[in-house]
Amino acid sequence: MVAASAKRKKKKSPLAFRERTYRALVETNGLVSSRVMVAETDLHILAPGEVTGPAREGVYRYRAQLENYIVRNPGFLKSLRPLPADPLAPPIVKQMLAAGLTAGVGPMAAVAGAMAQFVGQDLLAAGSSEIMVENGGDIFVLRNKDCTAAIFAGDSPLNQRVGVKIPAGRMPLGICTSSASVGHSLSLGRADSVTVLSRSTPLADAAATRLGNEVIDKDSINRALEVARTIPGILGVVIIMGSQLGAWGGMDLVRLD
Repeated sequence: MVAASAKRKKKKSPLAFRERTYRALVETNGLVSSRVMVAETDLHILAPGEVTGPAREGVYRYRAQLENYIVRNPGFLKSLRPLPADPLAPPIVKQMLAAGLTAGVGPMAAVAGAMAQFVGQDLLAAGSSEIMVENGGDIFVLRNKDCTAAIFAGDSPLNQRVGVKIPAGRMPLGICTSSASVGHSLSLGRADSVTVLSRSTPLADAAATRLGNEVIDKDSINRALEVARTIPGILGVVIIMGSQLGAWGGMDLVRLD
């Protein structure tokens, strides 16, 4: 089982002490756990072997690409609106720009998912047969067996009681969660969790932010699900607010005890 936890909010929260405790819920199933921390990037990785060294090299490389791009294009960092494609940008930036355009948000809404996917793909290319890279609640995963993502939803009574079953045949896959009540990443809505599945982890990340912004009360859950239908590339969505849950797409929900 992997834990789909919420990304962190900018302001400090009384829930901050929970920031990484969901990682104790991850079942390794014989895989080796590695952790890489570089500035804001905090990766938890499961792989057949220890991968801290190559994963750290990847984080430094992709952070350098992002930071150099931001120096030349400072609007990229703070824009809350989509920015146009840039054919001269490095690949990770191109995918973030594309995800923002598709989901209708700024490109930095895709940064955690993009980092997870790019590092994960590098590790697969280097010989890892399976991989799970989690970056603040955004997950890139490729397993050779079915797995379940447990949804971390803060103070909701559904917290860690609902999971999404991921068949091996649907992977590699991005599983990203955004929240207004857990952590300190920016959300303009009030959902306890919005979990999105997509073949593109950057898109899942950006879409989770967009849909989280749509949930301002329990009556708006259905509206957010309608918005999800308009975002191409999304495979499924689960929204939790308090005791209410809404889902759309190819989501195989399971009850967790």
